[in-house]
Amino acid sequence: MKLTKYAHACVALEKDGVTLVLDPGKYTPEAKEAVAGAAGVLVTHDHADHFDAELLTAALDARPDLLVFAPAAVAEQLGEHGGRVRAVASGDTFTVGGFSVAVDGERHAVIHPDIPRADNVGFLVDGTVFHPGDSYHVPDVAVETLLLPTSGPWTKLSEAADYVRAVKPERVVQIHELLLSELGQQSTAAILGEGGLTGKPLTILAPGESLTV
Repeated sequence: MKLTKYAHACVALEKDGVTLVLDPGKYTPEAKEAVAGAAGVLVTHDHADHFDAELLTAALDARPDLLVFAPAAVAEQLGEHGGRVRAVASGDTFTVGGFSVAVDGERHAVIHPDIPRADNVGFLVDGTVFHPGDSYHVPDVAVETLLLPTSGPWTKLSEAADYVRAVKPERVVQIHELLLSELGQQSTAAILGEGGLTGKPLTILAPGESLTV
């Protein structure tokens, strides 16, 4: 399976000529391009850096084969589109385009007690790649590739390190990086990476770069 990183929280997974896109939000300039070739789109929550309602509505209108899976708060904004927009919650499983997906996680990480917590699900794709959205939720199954948020108003390096230690993935790939400069990304990788607190290499992919998972 090929993983392609786009800006911020968006990634695409491809196998056998079929593509899934996760979290094509407004902070991702390549989101329209990524969604155009996707069999399905998975959205973790309704924050703008993960979800672009206008983009997905247009894509659903243009492509009668496109499927979208997301928490109820996202699905309600998109409408049913003939049953092609499907609300999911933790514990759900489904298949799309030959991919198997398990939903794991319920709430956004705490930004501040005065800010309500959004519903936030994580997606484990083919039992291999876990996208947690904006959360340090630990799935109760083994994870080979963990997509690790490294910046945001809710993130904290010590908690990120403990998260990687708890999940125990074989590989860690940075996502959610836009609030970090290049120097900040490298510093974060040094603290969280193989020579730092987790003992796991932290892979940094530029937008458009891919690796095999």
